[in-house]
Amino acid sequence: MQVKIDAKSPDEFVMNLLDLAAEDVYEAVEAHRLSLKNPSKTVAEYLNTLESQGLVRTVADLRLALL
Repeated sequence: MQVKIDAKSPDEFVMNLLDLAAEDVYEAVEAHRLSLKNPSKTVAEYLNTLESQGLVRTVADLRLALL
């Protein structure tokens, strides 16, 4: 039996998760942001960090949902 595995960028992977369970992703993103203590980050700072790490499409979606 052969299994087909497709390589995806992190941005594409998270976008797929958003298609499957957006509310769960939003909750996980917010929980992770709130867990950051040193330094803590505002929503905008957190999204800018994700964007600088290549999650451009993901951040565009998250900005609509979280801001």
